[in-house]
Amino acid sequence: MDTEIKNAVSAADRKAQYDDRAKRLLGNKIILAHILVKTVDEFHGMNPKDVVPYIEGEPLIGIVPVEPGLTNAERKENGQRIVGLNTENAEINEGLLRFDIIFYVRMKDGVSQVIINVEMQKDEPTGYPILNRAVFYVSRLVSSQKERDFVNTNYNDIRRVFSIWICMGTEENCMDYIHLSDDKLIGDYPWKGRLDLLNIVLIGIANELPEHDDKYELHRLLGALLSKQLTSDEKLNIIETEYDIPAEDRLREDVKVMCNLSQGIIDDEDEKIILNMHREGDSLEKIARIFGKSAEEVQAIIERKEPVMA
Repeated sequence: MDTEIKNAVSAADRKAQYDDRAKRLLGNKIILAHILVKTVDEFHGMNPKDVVPYIEGEPLIGIVPVEPGLTNAERKENGQRIVGLNTENAEINEGLLRFDIIFYVRMKDGVSQVIINVEMQKDEPTGYPILNRAVFYVSRLVSSQKERDFVNTNYNDIRRVFSIWICMGTEENCMDYIHLSDDKLIGDYPWKGRLDLLNIVLIGIANELPEHDDKYELHRLLGALLSKQLTSDEKLNIIETEYDIPAEDRLREDVKVMCNLSQGIIDDEDEKIILNMHREGDSLEKIARIFGKSAEEVQAIIERKEPVMA
């Protein structure tokens, strides 16, 4: 059993590292700018390179807790109480939900700000509808602003928030925009207030990479970046030649490491199926034929992965 536990821990570690690299890749400002151009009305039609300067500071990746009471942190500066986003080390309060990526964007008027949250899902969850979770996240993005972005009852100072969810492996490439609306049931009384404060965008990325056109421009970019089938050279070629994104050292490194980790994850999944088929009595020849390997390669996997019985 020790071997099985080690294999499981190793596979889980690879998946955790893959998730971390994927978030870092999406957290690159030029990638976030491409997302903003397609999802935030203020930036529609702009060149993503012109949007990058509107992203304030460095995006916070996997370090801001979602839980009520933990999203904000207090500190004192020159005797003044300052409230900001909680950026504790990820090991503190380990196991809590954390926003994948969160950052502020300055609007073109130079004054107003929008809070952006980007979440990545390897596939659509089976335990709950993804929209329910998105509603919770966007609500937290608003409620956590109290005493940070607005104080007391100054509700006019609430920032607009966007929670953008990128879900891999959907049946088709799609994008939904969910927001508040005002349905007049009786009368036409003009209630004051902003309907644009809460915004959810759900982006579904199919397994097959779409052609590069205006409709699927963002889907092709995200699909290429997060694909487990493309090589690092293929990904970088799409990024550089089709999207004119310079592949700097950090981006190259993240793409390369992600590809290595994704291959390891695929190998783990294949080997798990091979072991199950072997335990159920399938021949080496049958398993080898299905996986395009030699019988010797299959035998080596079984001997390496199966626990040694005392």
